[in-house]
Amino acid sequence: MNDLQLAAPNRSHLQEYTVSELSRALKRSIEENFAYVRVRGEISGYKRHGSGHCYLALKDSEAVLDAVCWRITAMRLGIRPEDGMEVVCTGRLTTFPGRSKYQLVIETMELAGVGALLKLLEERRRRLAAEGLFAAGRKKPLPFLPEVIGVITSPSGAVIRDILHRLSDRFPRRVLLWPVAVQGEGAAAQLAAAIEGFNRLAERGPIPRPQLIIVARGGGSLEDLMPFNDEIVVRAAAASTIPLISAVGHETDTTLIDHASDRRAPTPTAAAEMAVPVRLELIAELGGKTSRLSAGLARLFAECRLHLAGLARGLPDPQDVIGAAAQRLDDRAERLRLAADRRLRAAQHSLDLAAAGLRPTVLSADLDRSRVRIAEIEPRLQAAMARFVDRAQYTLDSFAGRLATHSERHENLLARGYVVVRDAVARVLTQSAGISAGAPLDLEFHDGRVGVVAGSKPRPGTRRAARHPGQGSLF
Repeated sequence: MNDLQLAAPNRSHLQEYTVSELSRALKRSIEENFAYVRVRGEISGYKRHGSGHCYLALKDSEAVLDAVCWRITAMRLGIRPEDGMEVVCTGRLTTFPGRSKYQLVIETMELAGVGALLKLLEERRRRLAAEGLFAAGRKKPLPFLPEVIGVITSPSGAVIRDILHRLSDRFPRRVLLWPVAVQGEGAAAQLAAAIEGFNRLAERGPIPRPQLIIVARGGGSLEDLMPFNDEIVVRAAAASTIPLISAVGHETDTTLIDHASDRRAPTPTAAAEMAVPVRLELIAELGGKTSRLSAGLARLFAECRLHLAGLARGLPDPQDVIGAAAQRLDDRAERLRLAADRRLRAAQHSLDLAAAGLRPTVLSADLDRSRVRIAEIEPRLQAAMARFVDRAQYTLDSFAGRLATHSERHENLLARGYVVVRDAVARVLTQSAGISAGAPLDLEFHDGRVGVVAGSKPRPGTRRAARHPGQGSLF
C-alpha cells in the first residue's frame, strides 16, 4: 500500500488555473495552431439571427463542428446556406469560453465539389471558344415572323405550356415539339439528336421544317443543368443552320449552350417573346404607315396636277397652230398641182415641137408611144402627189392631236368668256384691221352663235383696252 502511494505522481505541485485563464490558454493554443483552416462538411441546424449573424454546424459521419458567420461576411456569401447542403468553408478556428466549446468563424463558403465542376466547365468553355464555336460572327439573325417554331424540351413540364401561352398572346404560330429528357443520364444525347433532327427536315417535306428552334427547360441546380453543358449539345447548337434560342434555367443560370446559341433568353417565356412580335402592334404600325403613304401620294398627285396645269397655260392655242399649218399645206398642195400641170404642158409642147419635125409616119408612131408613156406616167405622178399630200395631212393631224392633249378644250375656253369671231366666209379673225364697218360677223359663244354687223372701225393708234386681270389670250 505504501509502495503504491510512493509510486503515485505528486499532483499537489501542478499549476493552478482559473476557469478564465484556462479558457484563454486553450483559445491561444487553438488560434495559434489553426489560424486559418478549410473545412468540408454538411450544414446542420442553420439559423439566421435577427442581428444578421448566421449560426450553423458542419458535420460528417463522425463529428460535428460549430460555426458562425458574421453579418457582414454573410452578406458577401455567394450561396444561400441550407440544411443538408454540403459545403467547403474557409475561416479561423477559435473558442467560445461562454459555453466551453470551439467553433469556426466562416469567411468564405462554397458548394462542395462545385469548384472542381466549375473549373471543368471553364476549361471546356475556353477550349470550345478557341475553336470559334462562340464567335459573334457565327450568330444568325432571328427571323422576323417564323411560320413554324421548333421547341426542344420536356413534354410534361410547365415550360412548354408557358411558351405556347406566350406565343398565343403575342402572335399565334405553328409549334413543333420534340420531346426530350432535360436532365439525367442520356439527356445530352437526346438534346443533340433533337437539334440535328430539326435541321435534317426537308424544306417541303411532310413535316414542315421550322424557321426557328427554342431549346428550353426550367431552373435547377448546376448538376441538373449539366446536359446543356455537354460538348455534343454545344457542338450541335453551333452547327445548327436554323437560328436557335437557348432558354435554360433562370436568368442567373448560364450554360455553355447559351454561348453557342444565336440568342440567349433569360427564361422560356422570354424566348417566346423574342420569337414573334406583337400582332396588335404590327397592325397599328401598318395602319399608320398606310395613312402616311396615302397622304404622301395625295400630295404628290396634287403637285403633279398643279405643275401640269402650269405647263398647259404656257402652250399656244391649237387653233392658231393648226390653222397656220393647214394654210401652208393648202398652199403647198396648190403649188404642187400647178407645177405638175406646167410640167405636163411643157412636156406636151416639147413633144409637139419634136413631132412637127418628124415624118408623118414616124411622127405618128412616136406620138403614139409618147401618149402611151404619158398615160403611164400621169397616174404614177398623181399617185405620188396624193401620197405626199396624205403624209403631210397625217403629220398635221398627229401634231394637232398631240397639241390638243396638252391644251384646254375649245369649249372650255369659250365657257371662260372667250368669243371666236368669224367673217362671212367663216374665217377666224384675230385682228381688228381686217374688219370693215358694216361687215357681217359671226360670234361663237360656248352655248351657240350670234350674227352681228361691225360698227365703226377703230382709229389707227388707239390703244387696246386693258385686259381683265387673269384673262389670257384665246389665240
